[in-house]
Amino acid sequence: MYCIRMSFRNLKTFPSRTALIACALLCLGIAPAHVTAQADKAPAATDPGAAGKDKPAAKPADDKPGLPPLPPEAHAAQTIQLDGKTLHYTVTVGALPVRDGEGKVAGEVVVTAYTMEGANRPVTFAFNGGPGASSVYLNFGAIGPKHLDAGNEGDSPSDPTNLVDNPGTWLDFTDLVFVDPIGTGFSRSKVDEAETKKLFYSTVPDIEYLSRIVYDWLVKNDRLSSRKYLVGESYGGFRGPRITHYLQSQLGVAMNGVVLVSPYLNPTIENDGDISPLPWMMTLPSITAAHFEREKKLTPEAMAEVINYTQGEYATTLLKGRSDEPATQKMIAHVTELTGLDPAFVKVSGGRIETGPYLREVHREEGKLGSVYDSNVTSFDPFPFAPEQRANDPILASIIAPLTTGMVDFVTRTVGWKVDARYNALSYDVNRLWNRDAELRQGSVPDLREAVAADPKLRVLIVHGWNDLSCPFMGSVLTVDQMPVMGDPTRVSVHEFPGGHMFYTRTDSRLALRKDVMDMYAKH
Repeated sequence: MYCIRMSFRNLKTFPSRTALIACALLCLGIAPAHVTAQADKAPAATDPGAAGKDKPAAKPADDKPGLPPLPPEAHAAQTIQLDGKTLHYTVTVGALPVRDGEGKVAGEVVVTAYTMEGANRPVTFAFNGGPGASSVYLNFGAIGPKHLDAGNEGDSPSDPTNLVDNPGTWLDFTDLVFVDPIGTGFSRSKVDEAETKKLFYSTVPDIEYLSRIVYDWLVKNDRLSSRKYLVGESYGGFRGPRITHYLQSQLGVAMNGVVLVSPYLNPTIENDGDISPLPWMMTLPSITAAHFEREKKLTPEAMAEVINYTQGEYATTLLKGRSDEPATQKMIAHVTELTGLDPAFVKVSGGRIETGPYLREVHREEGKLGSVYDSNVTSFDPFPFAPEQRANDPILASIIAPLTTGMVDFVTRTVGWKVDARYNALSYDVNRLWNRDAELRQGSVPDLREAVAADPKLRVLIVHGWNDLSCPFMGSVLTVDQMPVMGDPTRVSVHEFPGGHMFYTRTDSRLALRKDVMDMYAKH
């Protein structure tokens, strides 16, 4: 799900201008051998010397030293009722090793695969974001065969974790492989913290070892000749174009299509808000969409007008600044109307609505906070008089417990993969250790452009929820609008749906996403 949003205005940390830990996203480079980790298709015994034979023993990156080994693969036959039919499928949970430059096992990546019998079935690899998020969000929230209700207004972390058949699953038209990067889910590093940061918690090594995991799974399961797709959410949407390009250009494996869910494609697009109108163009449409939804006026037609205003009169008025005071006052009045916010709040903001203050202001009369992932999902503010938000994000506060409980029970009891380890649905340790390097700041748009240019049949579907302020849809609209047309102009498209960062938690939006993805797959 998540990508911790980054602001490079002061080149400090991942949190954005909102100073919140938010959004689950983001050229090619070949790291030196001692830094690069490589997955290996053949299982290998754990090597206690993988941390480096010339170094003294260091504290492992796992929860505690001497963790028991991960169990061998486990399989379970299951069924789902979909569109009046019974689908029979197999779920497989197991780990693939990752080797360092010397061939020693440096980590283990746990994957959950859903496969069905049938000729010419595609396979889709799924990645979430963070950095530090497991793939449980896409699995149980969006596209897996089972669904867990969580992440919507009124949901509680103590609600029963009942898995039900998912009418929005993609399993009837593609096999699904959910990948948990090192430090997430049950995946783990087998080297010390410093080596873990070099091998796994940096932009280029992350792309390289995850690409190799895709390659190794395909080889191990005799699926190299299958049609291949990738879906990445949030920071997984940053990974998506880079993994696609690396597979295509370095490992010799070409994806047929890519689906980017609420992606963090362009990390620096929000920079320089004192001069550039772009940061405010990014957020105004999503803030407006949330207001329209509360007023039951949210439609694609209404949002088309908002987008046109944002790209036109709003942008030019911001650029004029104090040189055109009447235009500025007119803009402030219109922004007040669009957002439904207190006129005094909008006036003081100069029509430039900062995300953090907005999330506290929009539901202040109810004593609640809005979520950066969907400002219409709220929780009570336990520190309403503090100068800045002190409480966790409402969606993060409510979703981790049910997803963790549901996934651990599914893997250990239903599938029978009896693992003795902690499950990390969202690891703050991974995010804390992540290398905020120059490669990260470059984003993944260059790789997106190169991958699309190299393959005239590659299709890319970028999907967003209207209300998302962590990875706003307007960022993708602006980014794609600046890309050259390479053949069919619909090969790279942006679609929006009601909801927020995890718009797929809403049944209607999840079903609409399924239809759009089916249409894309049918073109190959």
